Amino acid sequence: MTEAPDHTTAPTSDAPAAAPAPVAPVESSASVSDSPSADAPARKRSRGGRGRRGGKGERPAAEAGQAPAAQKAQQPAGQQPARKNGAPAPRKVHPVLERLFELYPQLFGARFRPLKLGIYQELLAAHGDEFKAEDLKLAMGLHARSTRYLECVAAGHPRHDLQGNPVEPVAPEHIHHAILEVFRRRQGRTQDDLSGQLRDRIIAAIEASGVGREAYAERVRARDDASNAALDDALAELARQAAKREALMRAFEASGKTEAEFADMYGMDPKEVARTLNRVRRDKADDEKRAAEAALAVPDPEIDVPEAPPADDATEDTKPQG
Repeated sequence: MTEAPDHTTAPTSDAPAAAPAPVAPVESSASVSDSPSADAPARKRSRGGRGRRGGKGERPAAEAGQAPAAQKAQQPAGQQPARKNGAPAPRKVHPVLERLFELYPQLFGARFRPLKLGIYQELLAAHGDEFKAEDLKLAMGLHARSTRYLECVAAGHPRHDLQGNPVEPVAPEHIHHAILEVFRRRQGRTQDDLSGQLRDRIIAAIEASGVGREAYAERVRARDDASNAALDDALAELARQAAKREALMRAFEASGKTEAEFADMYGMDPKEVARTLNRVRRDKADDEKRAAEAALAVPDPEIDVPEAPPADDATEDTKPQG
């Protein structure tokens, strides 16, 4: 996904405040008193010297900082003064997004929500007299590629309609690619290694998807080597954890003891042992269920079913759907 600048649809607590209008500097009383008046005799220029205040003579007003307005006028035209903290000035919000915040604050307000697929067409049908198709498409693209929107998709929140009602879950591949993009942007802003955090987020997404490790990998694997490496790292950790749980289950079954006796024999927490064994049983049941569903979903080999192209969440919400 191509990185695009974030936008802010409304002044919120986590959004940067608008830059204040520049105020013309006011000369201090000292600079005014040092300026010669029209009816006062001209003072003899001091040549400076040791022990004399001012050193080697008085500096011109422009050098002494007594005419900041004149110095400001010498700045190149169109150059904005730098902010004290060195941060760039906030970018201007697209006017269509400002209007969408007014119309649908539950979707475009202080809290973003994943939007249902096809919402671009619904917005165009509802407000075609107010928005041009090109402007609305551009604004929706900026919104869908913003970091705040990608973060809410990566969190796994459901998609919402124009009324703010959840209508459908976000596809696992959309969640996965949103996670990758969010962490790519975060990594670009820090020198810390975030690969461990990325692995944990992908693991959580795999377990929440409910499709299994193999099916998840097939749906999200891309042509990008870095993305595939992050996926493989998460899959390897999941496999290691699963192997550890299964080894515990085999040892428990071979012991012939109850869960409490087994935990006491190895000095383990009985509650942790029970959770681990239940997890193994649940995973086994889920695998059997998915295998049965896959067997029933095999298409007739005589029917040609075209494969759907992979969809990118950043553009799925904005491109017209016929």
